[in-house]
Amino acid sequence: MLQTASALKKLLLEKSVRTGSFTLASGKQSDLYIDCRVTAMDPFGALLIGDLGWHAVRSKIHSEQLKIDAIGGMTLGADPISLAVGIASASKNPSEALQVFTVRKEPKGHGAGKQIEGNFKSGDTIIVVDDVITTGGSTLKAIDAIKREGGKVAFALVLVDREEGGRQAIEARGVHVISLFTRSSLLDE
Repeated sequence: MLQTASALKKLLLEKSVRTGSFTLASGKQSDLYIDCRVTAMDPFGALLIGDLGWHAVRSKIHSEQLKIDAIGGMTLGADPISLAVGIASASKNPSEALQVFTVRKEPKGHGAGKQIEGNFKSGDTIIVVDDVITTGGSTLKAIDAIKREGGKVAFALVLVDREEGGRQAIEARGVHVISLFTRSSLLDE
């Protein structure tokens, strides 16, 4: 897994990490912008994320003897990560394959009016996913939507924790966070 983590870190730094002056989705100013979608939607990045993410998730599932039904989070950032981990789970451990879903920012205004789409049903125990956490706001919004629809959140998987309080905000709500990278580990700070 060390080789996979190293290759993913290299790809994130090449494709997704920018320094300068940026306004983040939270409204905060930052010297760092991380667009994980570029890496997660790269076929090689998706393979690496799937392998590393499934390894981290499976370790937690086994160490705590959890039964997980599905994986997903707020669209768009969580979508490719959730799918990559779901595919890795199905290809490496078919008996533990995770179903994949996505959480819309708002309930759909037509049809069934659903906020959660894909392979999710009330009563499922899930892993909530996000690409980057800063304040934790989008992850918490996804958690709230999942709970409203009857899902049970086992823990969160995030590709990059910016180390700006998001992890603490999520964990204060009783949801443990596993991050594949932190700002410090990504930038060797």
